[in-house]
Amino acid sequence: QAQLAESGGGLVQAGGSLRLSCAASGRAFSGYAMAWFRQAPGKEREFVTAISWNGAQTLYKDSVKGRFTISRDDAKNTVYLQMNSLKPEDTAVYYCAVPRYFRTMTTTLGDYISWGQGTQVTVSS
Repeated sequence: QAQLAESGGGLVQAGGSLRLSCAASGRAFSGYAMAWFRQAPGKEREFVTAISWNGAQTLYKDSVKGRFTISRDDAKNTVYLQMNSLKPEDTAVYYCAVPRYFRTMTTTLGDYISWGQGTQVTVSS
């Protein structure tokens, strides 16, 4: 399995921006979709966004559409999440993940088998 390491979280005021990175090691993740999930205190982990294995398709949770952008750089084994116009309700630990199946993009939590340790994003009002 790939080892994933997120970075870039922090404290930001509402309306601000952050860019998260997720670096994969252990095996190349080319050929696999990548996703970001998040988990707020007392809530279940939820899907935020995913990008297909070739970067041609993306999926977004409705509440982040137009504000968040996922991208990938396979040469660097890294996936990014650009978050703009942040809101207090975006506060959560953000995790990147790799799915079980080759060339399959999914929003289902159980389809992902490799996870990073998470990075905290806190948006103050």
